Amino acid sequence: MTAARLVLALAGAALLTVAGCGAWRDKPPQLMNLRSSTAGPDEFSIVPPKALEMPEDLAVLPEPTPGGENLTDPRPKDEAVLALGGTPRVASASAPASDGALVSYAARAGVAGDIRPTLAAEDVEFRRKNNGRLLERLFGTNVYFRAYRKQALNQQAELERWRAAGAGTPSAPPRQSGER
Repeated sequence: MTAARLVLALAGAALLTVAGCGAWRDKPPQLMNLRSSTAGPDEFSIVPPKALEMPEDLAVLPEPTPGGENLTDPRPKDEAVLALGGTPRVASASAPASDGALVSYAARAGVAGDIRPTLAAEDVEFRRKNNGRLLERLFGTNVYFRAYRKQALNQQAELERWRAAGAGTPSAPPRQSGER
């Protein structure tokens, strides 16, 4: 009689364990599992402000608004666009007129209006298929690089291809140990 109760208790515990695993399908898988061993600040989220400067004409300053932008607020996206030779976009949903040729060339094969949700759904499905083995998921092992290995660029082969084509690559780093 006690053996039957023991088997019944083990079966119930196994059933509860399996039932508890059902919620993992609701959230997208994390392939990159990074942990910090310290409770300190994230050094990548700290962006130094621009230096204060006195404008030539105080009348051109915008009206101050609570919670609004300041002229010295960092704008990393705008700064990246400037560094690449572009013109930062003003708060607008459309591209500036100076980028019209680029936009029309990029849209030459047609534009899907729902590309972002489509890509997001495809990415979640890809991550579910490449989520790692049971013990890797259980222990939070990083499986990102193995999942995306087929999509990775062989930088040394690409460097050689560009050099063979005659392109100058003066700042290319040398091959590191372990690289193919």
